[in-house]
Amino acid sequence: MESDRPIIGINLKAYSTAIGMNAVKIAKAAEDVSKAYGCEILLCVMPTDLRMIKASVSSIKIFAQHMDPVEEGAFTGHITPVALKDAGADGVMLNHSEKRLRLDHIDKCVSLAIKYGLKTLICANTPLEVKAVACFDVDMVAVEPPELIGGKVSVSTAKPEIVKSTVKMVREVNRYTKILVGAGIKNNLDVRKSMALGADGVLLASAVAKSQDPRKAIENLIP
Repeated sequence: MESDRPIIGINLKAYSTAIGMNAVKIAKAAEDVSKAYGCEILLCVMPTDLRMIKASVSSIKIFAQHMDPVEEGAFTGHITPVALKDAGADGVMLNHSEKRLRLDHIDKCVSLAIKYGLKTLICANTPLEVKAVACFDVDMVAVEPPELIGGKVSVSTAKPEIVKSTVKMVREVNRYTKILVGAGIKNNLDVRKSMALGADGVLLASAVAKSQDPRKAIENLIP
C-alpha cells in the first residue's frame, strides 16, 4: 500500500435518489468528506449528469458509468470517449456486472480512454477475470462477486479469500494498478477489512446512493 487512506469509489447507478440534482447533492457531500478526511473519493455517474456535476465540484474525480468502444461518427446511441471528455469526465467505469463488455471491447475502450486522457476503472466478477483485465494498461480494477452485490454482508467478510486471491493475481501481472473490492460494502469496518486484505480501496453503491443523508453515509466509510 502506498497510502493508509482508502480510495472510496461510489457508483450512483440509476437510482432516482442519485440522478440529477440528487447526484449533485451526493457529489458535494463527497467533496466535503474528501477534503475533511484527506481520502480519495470518486463518483461513477450517469453520463447525462456529468456536465452538471462537474460544474458543482472540483476536487473529486467524476467517472462515467460506461463507454462504448467507438470514437466518433455514425454511432447513434453510443457513448463515446469524445463526448465524455467534452462533458468533463475524469474517467470511465467499464464492465460492471450490470453492463458487461466483451474482453476485446474492454481492450479497445481502455486504448480509447488513454488516447483521450480518461482514467479507467474496470470491474470483474472473479479474481481470474480481474487478472485478465489488469493485463491492460488500466488505472484501477474492482472485483465484485455478483451474488454479494446489494447484500447485507460485504465481500471482505463473507469471502475474504476472493480479496486475497484478487490481490495476488493482479500483482502477478501489474504492480501499479489500484485494486478495489466491492459488493456489500457499507461501513468503515468493511473498508478496514478490505485494506487489511491488501486492497487499495472499495467500490460501493446503495449504501450512499440510496441514503437519505449522503454525507453521513460517506463519512461512515472512512476508517
